[in-house]
Amino acid sequence: MVEIEDKAHRKRMPDGMRRALAAALHTVFPPRCICCGDAVGSDHGMCSPCWQEANFITGTVCDCCGVPLPGESATIELCDECLSEPRPWDRGRAAFLYAGTGRKLVLAFKHADRLDLVPPLGEMLARAARPLIEPGMVIAPVPLHRMRMVRRMFNQSALLAQTMSKHTRLPCVVDLFDRRRATPSQEGLSRAERHQNVQDAIRLRPKYAAKIKGRHVLVVDDVLTSGATMAACAEAARAAGARQVSVAALARVAKDA
Repeated sequence: MVEIEDKAHRKRMPDGMRRALAAALHTVFPPRCICCGDAVGSDHGMCSPCWQEANFITGTVCDCCGVPLPGESATIELCDECLSEPRPWDRGRAAFLYAGTGRKLVLAFKHADRLDLVPPLGEMLARAARPLIEPGMVIAPVPLHRMRMVRRMFNQSALLAQTMSKHTRLPCVVDLFDRRRATPSQEGLSRAERHQNVQDAIRLRPKYAAKIKGRHVLVVDDVLTSGATMAACAEAARAAGARQVSVAALARVAKDA
């Protein structure tokens, strides 16, 4: 009851008082760069060096996998990889390349329990995925096997998906997909081995089949490399009747990054 009353009190707090409280907190706990910890001017910000090494994906990108493309184009473009081997999903976007600051943030979030990164990283991903968003879409994270969930204690993709849900006001079904068997890490595997590794490992939970039938599903993950895991989720969603599937990843691995 006390917690509920505190929340109600915060909602009634005037904007001026909130700003004064935030300023007082910053005096005691000054904002720090989310990557290196140096002092910055605002919460969830980055210092200049980290920002310059963040490799945010902007400009012309592959409309299917989100990898940056050279030049400027007003038309829909696809990279050579997506042209030669069509994906089982329709469109895709990523916030930044898996290199420099982007790689450091992903590793800190995924392996160093930096859950304070969820709000800024989720907001970055929501911003990058804006071209994909449409009314009636359902957001769902790539699933973790229950044994890996026990070891890690959280699904980083689910946390990103839930934050995106708040920014887009779209429903998020965190357990839409089920990883039926534990798969070895994809790290160090070839493209073919990655696809073989997740073959038949992911399904859409039958209880949600009616919920996504005829709808657009947005699959969320932290890193997109070969796209094998995203492909497994997309195929499962289509098999259950999804009208369209798009993907959004926090970081995109690029060959030249």
